[in-house]
Amino acid sequence: MRMTGGEALARQLVLEGVTDVFGVPGVQLDHALDGLARWADGMRFFVTRHEQAAAYMADGYARATGDVGVCMVVPGPGVLNAGAGLATAYACSSRVLCIAGQVPSWAIGRRLGLLHEVPGQTALLRSLTKWSGMARTPGEVPGVVRAAMRELRSGRPRPVAVEIPPDVLAATGEVELVAPGDEERRPTVPDPQAIERAAAMLRRADQPVIYAGGGVAASGAGAELAELAERLEAPVVMSRGGRGAVSDRHRLALTSVAGRKVMPDADVVLIVGSRFLTNAGQPVPTAESTELIGLNADPAGLRALDTAVLADARLGLRALTTAVGETAPRSRQAEVDAARAWAERQVSAVQPQYSWLRSLRAAIPDDGILVNELTQVGYLASVAYPVYRAGGFIAPGYQGTLGYGFPTALGAKVGAPDRPVVSITGDGGFGWCLAELATARKHGIGVVTVVFNDSAFGNVRRTQRERFDRRVMGSELVNPDFVALAEAFGVRGALARTPAELEGTLKDALTADEPALIEVPVGEMPSPWHLVLD
Repeated sequence: MRMTGGEALARQLVLEGVTDVFGVPGVQLDHALDGLARWADGMRFFVTRHEQAAAYMADGYARATGDVGVCMVVPGPGVLNAGAGLATAYACSSRVLCIAGQVPSWAIGRRLGLLHEVPGQTALLRSLTKWSGMARTPGEVPGVVRAAMRELRSGRPRPVAVEIPPDVLAATGEVELVAPGDEERRPTVPDPQAIERAAAMLRRADQPVIYAGGGVAASGAGAELAELAERLEAPVVMSRGGRGAVSDRHRLALTSVAGRKVMPDADVVLIVGSRFLTNAGQPVPTAESTELIGLNADPAGLRALDTAVLADARLGLRALTTAVGETAPRSRQAEVDAARAWAERQVSAVQPQYSWLRSLRAAIPDDGILVNELTQVGYLASVAYPVYRAGGFIAPGYQGTLGYGFPTALGAKVGAPDRPVVSITGDGGFGWCLAELATARKHGIGVVTVVFNDSAFGNVRRTQRERFDRRVMGSELVNPDFVALAEAFGVRGALARTPAELEGTLKDALTADEPALIEVPVGEMPSPWHLVLD
């Protein structure tokens, strides 16, 4: 068939099953948008007010659905603006496809100063993704998109990028669309010998522990993880990135805080989908005699181990359960319960953050999604908010991207419209993307945003006062009336001054299932870092 590059892009995306795209239009994307308008019947284009929000929304969509989230941005400043979202997706093993414009083909690399030209844009994208490709003719567009999708669905999930110059989008040529094949999902299959070595270590272990990271959620391996844990009677310690790997109601589930009580006594630790590093880049503390087994789809995650299994978490856990066979381990329930009780005493002492968390958990249904942020309540949430369903807790990972939370929550709600979605943020972080209130209103995205307002970059201010003789510089903020701001955008606004008020107001807002903002005025809060920096 003869068609433009923009039409080829639209038609191939339809073949790939893409139904939602987040982006900001611009001159280099004119023919791409026209292709979507003409040939992608039923596909929704969510226009954002900033490219970073487009990338964050694609990330939230991917993590809520387990499928591919797609963003589309102009070159140069558009790609640079989207960079923070791609970096977050990279850190969190998120399947994001970034479709990026370019300068005209003939001008790439010539440094002519054309509109939106950034020398080395391709190299920039490669530093933020696991793979990138460029289409140089309309006929190449379907193949490049197909290759991107294969990369997204094989190995470790991470973002990819496709660049298409505007002249390629506008040009007409012979195009053959590429149908997705049986190879569509190609998770890394474990080596049988590596599985047997790991299984032998687990069979002879007396006090095994499983340490679960974000790779469990990325592969949808929660059920397999729980089955192996039950067979071994092994406590499951979930890293901050692994929250929700199994329900916090599971009898063997432990947060990283509770894990501090069982890790020192473990003779074997199975590390699944995690780098097994603290925030300082050091290995998670264990006894010197502890044997370590790593199971990871990324070779870079298999370092300093006694045994390594390169595999998708689901396939690896399934194979390990079979290889371990039937067992009759002693009960570890008393040990797990004691660790939980100790952890509860630690986190409940961090006030008022803990009280706000209890009100959030009481208001959000079990299947709800909490999108966490770098805010005082959010820091404690990473180790203390109970998570009962897969995908019920979304965080920015090691990238620590301030301001990502609100737009990421919008994308999560688009991907999971039947699940309640709540974004918690501070006044500082909310300022990054507050214009996306317009996006929420325009597209009717029913996210409830809770803004904890202390008129500061609270963590920075506390650190300055504690470390620098109470000198403060650049950390105090002047804010709008957030309730009035929301209402100016046509979004429901409310004020909650106590945890009880927050619980009731949040329940009402979730019932309405429409965009809403709840402002919570707060004062300075104590540091939770002694619990969070594991």
